[in-house]
Amino acid sequence: MFEDIPDSPLEQARMMENILLAACEGNRAASGMYSQLRGMLMNDNVLKALLPEFVRTCRDLNHFWSYAKELPTGTSQHWEKRRRHVRDGLTPLFDHFEQRNTAPVDNVASDVLKSFDADGVHVVWNRALERRHTDPEGAITSARTLLETVCKHVLDETGGTYTDTDDLPSLYRAVATTLNIAPSQHTEDAFKRILGGATSVVEGLGSLRNKIGDAHGKGKAAVKPAARHAQLAVNLAGAMATFIVETWRERTP
Repeated sequence: MFEDIPDSPLEQARMMENILLAACEGNRAASGMYSQLRGMLMNDNVLKALLPEFVRTCRDLNHFWSYAKELPTGTSQHWEKRRRHVRDGLTPLFDHFEQRNTAPVDNVASDVLKSFDADGVHVVWNRALERRHTDPEGAITSARTLLETVCKHVLDETGGTYTDTDDLPSLYRAVATTLNIAPSQHTEDAFKRILGGATSVVEGLGSLRNKIGDAHGKGKAAVKPAARHAQLAVNLAGAMATFIVETWRERTP
């Protein structure tokens, strides 16, 4: 394993592009690094779909060189045709990276409210998970929006009240009381612990609004989450959203 591989998928893609451009002229010295970079990008389903076919099928630079030699080039002055082929093939991937920071947050609310059941939650949940490597901040924001949407919908349906300034923990406390899943509403110690833990999870997810740049802009104190942090936050939010929806549906006549 090479230790100088960058952490960012964007930088990994750029490094792989440079290696492929050099390989267009027959330079295959970085075959091992190419294979590692290719494996890392192929491991993400979103990025894998954006990779050109010659990357998905060429596992090392020897395979790529066999492919590149078949392209309509010739002498050295025609190597640029091969390089252009590589750049064109990677354009969808780089377009994805460039657009991810300017695209609006997913239409989480409309998607989850289409059916408002566990299946609807899981669709948004999985979509947020798919973003964890390319856009961990956006994945966390989508997960929080999912949980907020579920809480507000339950309050709307049960006659509960909330304001635009209510944060996620406040919304959840109102929902928990309405659905009889607040720790204080139970006497069994095991249930109190579990429901108390659920409350702590929601409070932790709520605190992320002030910690990541995706919610309030990037400042000196902003925390940049890694993919594993996003995966944890998304899975916690998804599990809580599913629990709330299933509890609400079970208790709705």
